[in-house]
Amino acid sequence: MSPITLLDGGLSRELLAYGAQLRQPEWSAGALMDHPQAVQAAHEAFFRAGSSIATTNTYAVVPYHIGAARFAERGQALADLAGRLARDAARKHSGARVAGSLPPACGSYLPRDFDPVAGARILSVLVRGLTPHVDLWLAETMSSLDEARVTARAVAGSDKPLWISFSLRDDPGDDRRAPALRSGESVAEAVALAMGQGAEAVLFNCSMPEVMEKAVTEARAALPARIPVGVYANAFTARGEDGAANEVLAAIRDDLTPDSYTRWTDRWVAAGATLIGGCCGIGAAHIAALHARHG
Repeated sequence: MSPITLLDGGLSRELLAYGAQLRQPEWSAGALMDHPQAVQAAHEAFFRAGSSIATTNTYAVVPYHIGAARFAERGQALADLAGRLARDAARKHSGARVAGSLPPACGSYLPRDFDPVAGARILSVLVRGLTPHVDLWLAETMSSLDEARVTARAVAGSDKPLWISFSLRDDPGDDRRAPALRSGESVAEAVALAMGQGAEAVLFNCSMPEVMEKAVTEARAALPARIPVGVYANAFTARGEDGAANEVLAAIRDDLTPDSYTRWTDRWVAAGATLIGGCCGIGAAHIAALHARHG
Protein backbone atom coordinates (compact mmCIF):
# COMPACT_ATOMS: atom_id res chain seq x y z
CA MET A 1 0.00 0.00 0.00
CA SER A 2 1.27 3.49 -0.85
CA PRO A 3 2.07 5.76 2.09
CA ILE A 4 -0.65 8.17 3.16
CA THR A 5 -0.12 11.91 2.73
CA LEU A 6 -2.03 13.86 5.36
CA LEU A 7 -3.67 17.07 4.22
CA ASP A 8 -4.91 19.73 6.61
CA GLY A 9 -8.49 20.22 7.79
CA GLY A 10 -11.08 22.91 7.29
CA LEU A 11 -9.36 26.22 7.91
CA SER A 12 -12.42 28.39 8.44
CA ARG A 13 -13.71 26.75 11.63
CA GLU A 14 -10.19 26.29 12.97
CA LEU A 15 -9.75 30.07 12.81
CA LEU A 16 -12.31 30.43 15.60
CA ALA A 17 -9.90 28.78 18.04
CA TYR A 18 -7.41 31.59 17.48
CA GLY A 19 -9.62 34.61 17.92
CA ALA A 20 -10.96 35.15 14.40
CA GLN A 21 -14.66 35.53 13.71
CA LEU A 22 -16.66 34.06 10.85
CA ARG A 23 -19.15 36.48 9.42
CA GLN A 24 -21.02 36.61 6.18
CA PRO A 25 -20.44 37.34 3.42
CA GLU A 26 -16.67 37.50 3.98
CA TRP A 27 -16.40 34.08 5.67
CA SER A 28 -12.75 33.06 6.15
CA ALA A 29 -11.46 35.97 4.04
CA GLY A 30 -12.45 38.23 6.92
CA ALA A 31 -9.61 36.78 8.99
CA LEU A 32 -7.06 37.87 6.37
CA MET A 33 -8.31 41.42 6.70
CA ASP A 34 -8.94 41.58 10.44
CA HIS A 35 -6.96 38.84 12.18
CA PRO A 36 -4.18 37.46 9.96
CA GLN A 37 -2.26 36.08 12.93
CA ALA A 38 -5.13 33.63 13.44
CA VAL A 39 -4.63 32.32 9.91
CA GLN A 40 -0.98 31.48 10.53
CA ALA A 41 -1.83 30.00 13.94
CA ALA A 42 -4.44 27.72 12.36
CA HIS A 43 -1.94 26.53 9.73
CA GLU A 44 0.56 25.81 12.49
CA ALA A 45 -2.06 23.86 14.45
CA PHE A 46 -2.67 21.57 11.50
CA PHE A 47 1.06 21.03 11.02
CA ARG A 48 1.48 20.17 14.71
CA ALA A 49 -1.37 17.70 14.35
CA GLY A 50 0.47 15.88 11.58
CA SER A 51 -0.51 17.49 8.31
CA SER A 52 2.22 17.84 5.71
CA ILE A 53 0.39 20.36 3.52
CA ALA A 54 -1.10 23.77 4.32
CA THR A 55 -3.89 24.97 2.04
CA THR A 56 -3.88 28.74 1.62
CA ASN A 57 -6.74 30.77 3.05
CA THR A 58 -7.89 31.99 -0.36
CA TYR A 59 -11.12 30.01 -0.62
CA ALA A 60 -13.26 33.07 0.12
CA VAL A 61 -11.02 35.64 -1.59
CA VAL A 62 -13.49 36.02 -4.46
CA PRO A 63 -16.09 38.68 -5.31
CA TYR A 64 -18.88 36.32 -4.20
CA HIS A 65 -17.63 36.76 -0.63
CA ILE A 66 -15.74 40.05 -0.39
CA GLY A 67 -17.56 42.01 -3.10
CA ALA A 68 -16.45 43.07 -6.57
CA ALA A 69 -15.05 46.46 -5.56
CA ARG A 70 -12.99 45.11 -2.68
CA PHE A 71 -11.76 42.21 -4.80
CA ALA A 72 -10.64 44.61 -7.53
CA GLU A 73 -8.81 46.75 -4.97
CA ARG A 74 -7.38 44.09 -2.65
CA GLY A 75 -7.81 40.63 -4.18
CA GLN A 76 -4.22 40.11 -5.28
CA ALA A 77 -2.81 41.55 -2.06
CA LEU A 78 -5.03 39.29 0.05
CA ALA A 79 -3.97 36.26 -2.00
CA ASP A 80 -0.33 37.26 -1.51
CA LEU A 81 -0.90 37.60 2.24
CA ALA A 82 -2.61 34.20 2.42
CA GLY A 83 0.31 32.63 0.59
CA ARG A 84 2.89 34.27 2.86
CA LEU A 85 1.08 33.18 6.03
CA ALA A 86 0.93 29.56 4.87
CA ARG A 87 4.58 29.64 3.79
CA ASP A 88 5.67 31.14 7.12
CA ALA A 89 3.91 28.30 8.94
CA ALA A 90 5.38 25.66 6.61
CA ARG A 91 8.95 26.85 7.17
CA LYS A 92 8.78 25.59 10.75
CA HIS A 93 8.07 22.00 9.69
CA SER A 94 10.48 19.87 7.68
CA GLY A 95 9.09 18.73 4.36
CA ALA A 96 5.92 20.79 4.66
CA ARG A 97 4.34 22.06 1.47
CA VAL A 98 1.87 24.81 0.61
CA ALA A 99 -1.11 24.22 -1.67
CA GLY A 100 -2.55 27.27 -3.38
CA SER A 101 -6.33 27.08 -3.01
CA LEU A 102 -8.14 27.90 -6.25
CA PRO A 103 -11.80 27.98 -5.17
CA PRO A 104 -15.08 28.04 -7.05
CA ALA A 105 -14.74 31.51 -8.56
CA CYS A 106 -18.46 32.27 -8.75
CA GLY A 107 -19.76 30.63 -5.58
CA SER A 108 -19.62 27.19 -4.00
CA TYR A 109 -22.10 24.49 -4.98
CA LEU A 110 -23.45 26.67 -7.80
CA PRO A 111 -22.45 25.01 -11.08
CA ARG A 112 -25.37 26.63 -12.93
CA ASP A 113 -24.10 30.09 -11.95
CA PHE A 114 -20.53 29.59 -13.09
CA ASP A 115 -19.41 32.20 -15.64
CA PRO A 116 -16.29 31.00 -17.48
CA VAL A 117 -15.17 34.49 -18.50
CA ALA A 118 -15.63 36.04 -15.06
CA GLY A 119 -14.18 32.94 -13.43
CA ALA A 120 -11.00 33.10 -15.50
CA ARG A 121 -10.54 36.76 -14.62
CA ILE A 122 -11.02 36.14 -10.89
CA LEU A 123 -8.68 33.16 -10.84
CA SER A 124 -5.94 35.07 -12.64
CA VAL A 125 -5.82 37.50 -9.72
CA LEU A 126 -5.47 34.70 -7.18
CA VAL A 127 -2.78 32.98 -9.23
CA ARG A 128 -0.70 36.17 -9.43
CA GLY A 129 -0.89 36.67 -5.68
CA LEU A 130 -0.18 33.07 -4.74
CA THR A 131 2.50 32.09 -7.26
CA PRO A 132 5.55 33.20 -5.23
CA HIS A 133 4.49 31.19 -2.18
CA VAL A 134 2.98 27.84 -3.17
CA ASP A 135 4.37 24.43 -4.09
CA LEU A 136 1.27 23.15 -5.88
CA TRP A 137 -2.13 24.26 -7.06
CA LEU A 138 -5.30 22.82 -5.52
CA ALA A 139 -8.44 23.44 -7.55
CA GLU A 140 -10.96 22.55 -4.87
CA THR A 141 -14.70 22.06 -4.50
CA MET A 142 -15.14 21.91 -8.26
CA SER A 143 -18.85 21.25 -8.82
CA SER A 144 -18.81 20.88 -12.61
CA LEU A 145 -16.52 19.97 -15.46
CA ASP A 146 -16.63 23.53 -16.77
CA GLU A 147 -15.58 24.95 -13.41
CA ALA A 148 -12.67 22.50 -13.20
CA ARG A 149 -11.62 23.15 -16.80
CA VAL A 150 -11.47 26.92 -16.39
CA THR A 151 -9.66 26.63 -13.06
CA ALA A 152 -7.06 24.28 -14.53
CA ARG A 153 -6.48 26.64 -17.43
CA ALA A 154 -5.78 29.46 -14.97
CA VAL A 155 -2.49 27.73 -14.10
CA ALA A 156 -1.68 26.30 -17.52
CA GLY A 157 2.03 26.66 -18.13
CA SER A 158 2.86 26.84 -14.42
CA ASP A 159 5.84 24.84 -13.23
CA LYS A 160 3.85 23.76 -10.16
CA PRO A 161 1.78 20.55 -10.03
CA LEU A 162 -2.00 20.78 -10.28
CA TRP A 163 -4.38 18.76 -8.12
CA ILE A 164 -8.11 18.88 -8.91
CA SER A 165 -10.68 18.14 -6.22
CA PHE A 166 -14.36 17.68 -7.04
CA SER A 167 -17.40 18.20 -4.82
CA LEU A 168 -19.98 15.42 -4.98
CA ARG A 169 -23.75 15.45 -4.83
CA ASP A 170 -24.69 14.53 -1.26
CA ASP A 171 -28.43 14.96 -0.84
CA PRO A 172 -30.19 12.30 1.24
CA GLY A 173 -30.02 9.00 -0.62
CA ASP A 174 -27.06 9.98 -2.80
CA ASP A 175 -24.88 7.50 -0.93
CA ARG A 176 -27.00 4.75 -2.51
CA ARG A 177 -26.63 6.13 -6.04
CA ALA A 178 -23.74 6.30 -8.45
CA PRO A 179 -21.43 9.14 -7.36
CA ALA A 180 -21.73 12.34 -9.36
CA LEU A 181 -20.60 15.94 -9.21
CA ARG A 182 -23.04 18.55 -7.97
CA SER A 183 -23.69 19.35 -11.63
CA GLY A 184 -24.86 15.76 -12.16
CA GLU A 185 -21.83 14.95 -14.31
CA SER A 186 -20.20 11.60 -13.62
CA VAL A 187 -17.02 10.77 -11.75
CA ALA A 188 -15.75 9.08 -14.92
CA GLU A 189 -16.16 12.37 -16.80
CA ALA A 190 -14.45 14.25 -13.97
CA VAL A 191 -11.47 11.90 -13.99
CA ALA A 192 -11.13 12.17 -17.76
CA LEU A 193 -11.25 15.96 -17.54
CA ALA A 194 -8.61 16.03 -14.80
CA MET A 195 -6.29 13.83 -16.84
CA GLY A 196 -6.83 15.95 -19.92
CA GLN A 197 -5.82 19.04 -17.96
CA GLY A 198 -2.64 17.45 -16.68
CA ALA A 199 -3.70 17.02 -13.05
CA GLU A 200 -1.22 15.08 -10.93
CA ALA A 201 -3.85 14.06 -8.36
CA VAL A 202 -7.64 13.68 -8.30
CA LEU A 203 -9.51 14.30 -5.07
CA PHE A 204 -13.03 14.66 -3.69
CA ASN A 205 -13.88 17.26 -1.05
CA CYS A 206 -16.55 19.37 0.64
CA SER A 207 -19.16 16.63 0.57
CA MET A 208 -20.42 14.30 3.27
CA PRO A 209 -18.29 11.25 4.12
CA GLU A 210 -21.06 8.89 3.10
CA VAL A 211 -20.66 9.61 -0.65
CA MET A 212 -16.89 9.44 -0.89
CA GLU A 213 -16.04 5.74 -0.98
CA LYS A 214 -17.77 4.95 -4.27
CA ALA A 215 -16.15 7.94 -5.91
CA VAL A 216 -12.70 6.82 -4.75
CA THR A 217 -13.33 3.32 -6.08
CA GLU A 218 -14.40 4.63 -9.49
CA ALA A 219 -11.54 7.10 -9.74
CA ARG A 220 -8.90 4.61 -8.66
CA ALA A 221 -10.09 2.09 -11.25
CA ALA A 222 -9.93 4.68 -14.03
CA LEU A 223 -6.60 6.31 -13.18
CA PRO A 224 -3.04 5.18 -13.85
CA ALA A 225 -1.29 3.94 -10.72
CA ARG A 226 1.00 7.00 -10.66
CA ILE A 227 -1.94 9.39 -10.07
CA PRO A 228 -3.02 9.49 -6.42
CA VAL A 229 -6.63 9.78 -5.29
CA GLY A 230 -7.61 11.80 -2.25
CA VAL A 231 -10.52 12.67 0.01
CA TYR A 232 -11.23 15.49 2.43
CA ALA A 233 -14.87 15.40 3.47
CA ASN A 234 -16.82 18.05 5.33
CA ALA A 235 -18.88 17.82 8.50
CA PHE A 236 -21.89 19.73 7.20
CA THR A 237 -25.40 18.42 7.31
CA ALA A 238 -26.81 17.78 3.82
CA ARG A 239 -27.33 20.99 1.84
CA GLY A 240 -27.66 20.15 -1.84
CA GLU A 241 -27.14 22.39 -4.86
CA ASP A 242 -30.14 24.62 -4.12
CA GLY A 243 -28.38 26.13 -1.08
CA ALA A 244 -25.01 27.69 -1.81
CA ALA A 245 -22.28 26.92 0.67
CA ASN A 246 -21.44 29.81 3.00
CA GLU A 247 -24.69 31.73 2.57
CA VAL A 248 -25.15 31.14 6.28
CA LEU A 249 -23.03 29.53 8.97
CA ALA A 250 -23.87 25.93 8.17
CA ALA A 251 -24.60 23.46 10.93
CA ILE A 252 -21.86 21.00 11.83
CA ARG A 253 -22.68 17.37 12.53
CA ASP A 254 -21.98 16.24 16.07
CA ASP A 255 -21.45 12.60 15.08
CA LEU A 256 -18.22 13.23 13.15
CA THR A 257 -15.87 13.07 16.09
CA PRO A 258 -12.16 12.52 15.42
CA ASP A 259 -12.65 8.80 16.09
CA SER A 260 -15.68 8.37 13.84
CA TYR A 261 -14.13 10.43 11.05
CA THR A 262 -11.06 8.23 11.18
CA ARG A 263 -13.26 5.18 10.64
CA TRP A 264 -14.53 6.78 7.43
CA THR A 265 -10.98 7.41 6.28
CA ASP A 266 -10.17 3.73 6.82
CA ARG A 267 -12.76 2.93 4.15
CA TRP A 268 -11.32 5.47 1.70
CA VAL A 269 -7.82 4.16 2.20
CA ALA A 270 -9.05 0.60 1.63
CA ALA A 271 -10.66 1.82 -1.60
CA GLY A 272 -7.34 3.26 -2.79
CA ALA A 273 -7.09 6.83 -1.45
CA THR A 274 -3.62 7.99 -0.39
CA LEU A 275 -4.28 11.72 0.15
CA ILE A 276 -6.42 12.16 3.26
CA GLY A 277 -7.58 15.23 5.17
CA GLY A 278 -10.68 17.18 6.08
CA CYS A 279 -12.80 20.07 4.86
CA CYS A 280 -15.31 22.32 6.64
CA GLY A 281 -15.77 21.37 10.30
CA ILE A 282 -12.88 18.90 10.37
CA GLY A 283 -10.34 20.39 12.75
CA ALA A 284 -6.86 19.84 14.09
CA ALA A 285 -8.07 17.20 16.54
CA HIS A 286 -9.38 15.16 13.59
CA ILE A 287 -6.05 15.49 11.76
CA ALA A 288 -4.20 14.38 14.90
CA ALA A 289 -6.40 11.26 15.02
CA LEU A 290 -5.66 10.61 11.34
CA HIS A 291 -1.95 10.99 12.01
CA ALA A 292 -2.15 8.45 14.83
CA ARG A 293 -3.87 6.01 12.45
CA HIS A 294 -2.29 6.70 9.07
CA GLY A 295 0.74 8.89 9.74
